[in-house]
Amino acid sequence: MHTLINVRDILQFAPGSNSTDAIINAAHYNLTALNFNNYTLYDNHTLSNGSACYLTFENLPLVMAPNGTFLNFTSCYDPYYGIRNRGSLGIVFASLFAVTIMFSLLNLRRHGRLFLPNEKRFRAIGRRWQWYWMLFVAACGIISGVSAVDVDSDYLQNTPIILQGFFYYMMIPGILATVWEGVRHWGSWQERQIYDYDPFSLPQDDKRGTTEFYLPLVFYLFAWLNFFMNIPRNWNGILAQGSPQQISSIAAPSGTDIRFKLGAFLAFAAWTVIIYSLCHSVHHYKPRRFASVLRSAPKRFLITIPLLLVVIGYVAASSFIWGINPLKYNVNAAWLYGLGYAPILLILVINEIGGMTTPNEDKELLRLRNERGRSIDAELGLGLHKKPHWWTRVAGDNSNNKYMTSDQRLRALTSEIGGGRATQRNIERTIELGDMSKEEERKKEEEEGRAKNVTTNPFKDYVEQDDDQTRPGLSTLGVDDGNSDSSRAMSQMTISTVGSRPQQVRSMLDV
Repeated sequence: MHTLINVRDILQFAPGSNSTDAIINAAHYNLTALNFNNYTLYDNHTLSNGSACYLTFENLPLVMAPNGTFLNFTSCYDPYYGIRNRGSLGIVFASLFAVTIMFSLLNLRRHGRLFLPNEKRFRAIGRRWQWYWMLFVAACGIISGVSAVDVDSDYLQNTPIILQGFFYYMMIPGILATVWEGVRHWGSWQERQIYDYDPFSLPQDDKRGTTEFYLPLVFYLFAWLNFFMNIPRNWNGILAQGSPQQISSIAAPSGTDIRFKLGAFLAFAAWTVIIYSLCHSVHHYKPRRFASVLRSAPKRFLITIPLLLVVIGYVAASSFIWGINPLKYNVNAAWLYGLGYAPILLILVINEIGGMTTPNEDKELLRLRNERGRSIDAELGLGLHKKPHWWTRVAGDNSNNKYMTSDQRLRALTSEIGGGRATQRNIERTIELGDMSKEEERKKEEEEGRAKNVTTNPFKDYVEQDDDQTRPGLSTLGVDDGNSDSSRAMSQMTISTVGSRPQQVRSMLDV
């Protein structure tokens, strides 16, 4: 265990009634046993031998066995004080960070859902990264805020102050990535709207596309370097805050070393990349008359980016000034929470509000497509007329290609003509219905056979007999061959149709 007591603060044991007796807070102890176990008394009311440390206040009596083992004691690292400003505000901020997690999950579902086919150029993961980083920052804020309670309560600092400092500095690259992903994705969304309107207007191999390819690499290089400067280190030096001598010689140099200074500089470099990315998106995706960043960028960026600069400024200042450093156990809570935690929480809240007030991108893209479709209909004069039957194939109004782009719709039309699923359906339908040409040829042969067997009497119908003799057919027609009585015979003809097929009329003479 790290020794928190400086050798210059050693006190001598008060002599007792004999040479083997020592007095600590009016209580008598065996001096021989104390010396045998290497116990030393310090002026900060602690008794320690390097591996164990006990408080020696009058209201916390120590009971020691003859062999030097303490039976009733209070460890130097047990909570001793009550919760003060640092712990109280830590609980408040931890609760607020927990609330943002719920809204981040809602926004992740709201903006992460797909209503259009996933495109290679615009991946769905790109719009989700912002909410992933916000969940990470909120989780770090919760752990850091809760740890502040034990920082206030401990008599000598222990693991809680390391946890609070560790997760606070973990939030720095996380909040940088949160703002960066918001700015980067806003530019990607502007590009997607233009690309959906004209796919050939924004090639990926030009200077604009190359810049957008390298900007994320540069930003995350600075962000990860900030992480490696601040996080992987020996944190035990921060624990040495048991006396003014320890603080000045161990804790303060550990909390303001060169790595914290370099980390603050790298965070500022990442912030400049965010500014450049925002200006780049405004320059390429907004009309020239609205080229000003202040007028074209979303209002939330005009608030979150300066707040992020406040966070970086506080980290940079604390790397030079120990008095406002978040690793100091008795730092003024106004510095720690006013410039450290509050800006981070405000960035999360502003992004949550922005996420709840903006629609899903796929739905917005469908709305823009419908508006363009109605505009084209009005130009062609189709708005007030019923669309022809082929319109659904061309315009993509049916359920199959409703969400297709112009290029995908064109490919679907070609598949209907020369291949793909449409040709397969035609083949299956031909197999189910049979060869229609052979069926027509068979019917023609049957008609020719009936014509040969027809009698020369034009007034007598040929009755086709069924192969099945048991099925009733047409009854015999009562027709008189005499010319004088033909009209009367024709009027008296009756046809028995019970169980038989309908009569076939072949010429006007039959009527």
